[in-house]
Amino acid sequence: MKPGLLTLDGPDHCGTVTVADLGLDVRAQLEPTGWVAGRELFASALKRRPHNFHKGMAGSVVVLGGASGMIGAALLAGRAALKLGAGRVYVGMLEETTIDPGAPELMLRHPDDALGQDLDAIVVGPGLGQSGRAEALVGAVLASDMPCVLDADALNLLADNKDLRAACAKRRSDTLLTPHPGEAARLLGAGIAEVQGDRLAAAQHLSGELNAHVVLKGNGSVLVARDGHWFINTSGNPGMASAGMGDVLSGILGALLAQRLSGEAALVLGVHLHGAAADATGAGVGLTASELIDPARRIWNAWLTK
Repeated sequence: MKPGLLTLDGPDHCGTVTVADLGLDVRAQLEPTGWVAGRELFASALKRRPHNFHKGMAGSVVVLGGASGMIGAALLAGRAALKLGAGRVYVGMLEETTIDPGAPELMLRHPDDALGQDLDAIVVGPGLGQSGRAEALVGAVLASDMPCVLDADALNLLADNKDLRAACAKRRSDTLLTPHPGEAARLLGAGIAEVQGDRLAAAQHLSGELNAHVVLKGNGSVLVARDGHWFINTSGNPGMASAGMGDVLSGILGALLAQRLSGEAALVLGVHLHGAAADATGAGVGLTASELIDPARRIWNAWLTK
């Protein structure tokens, strides 16, 4: 299997792809360097909850974002984190907001108050903007010792600030970066065409330089773990080309980190789940980000009982 068959324009030029092993024990001859993303790769991490379980055992996550005109992004991420099993979800809103009528279980706070809670994971970026306040929040997250997800404007701030980049590279806790090709280009100081010309190399470069688990989003999202393992995700469809999809993904990833999955497992399972949820809707054109949250919950629960 070749990466180019599974990502960017490759799938549009291929029919059904099969690999003929010619009767050889291929793994014995040559260990694989990459994998197609799927639940079976991390099946050992998918454990049914015991009956004697409480919300504290499911972890607490905070979403930081929601600047003026973009509060929906933070709420989408918060709702996704809530329905993917996090025990408590705080949303630190830059634009003062007191309640999400669609998910009153979310605890909307001032960002400083939200960061001051007893947390297990942080998501920063959905609707964050690029103000000085936003930059300070990204710095605070990178200085923490908690697993985190950097998305959207958090990535743009990282691209423009060498001190933030240095702080990211020094982190020991899991750091997940979720750039689309434009954000990846800014992080790499390259053109989008250069990133798309070798998506695997671009993701590997970002992972190594920033000491992070990286998903380069797009058709056949490329995932590179901190230890160099890489994966290509084949779930999902063109209906996902709509606003807010990345916010839902970041919320899913935050929930999985809060529930103590490793960064690599959270990245691979979360990205694959996100695409599988889109496929489960049966929708193409007109699919909205919020429509993925309930199918993702159903699929995740099915995975936990297999």
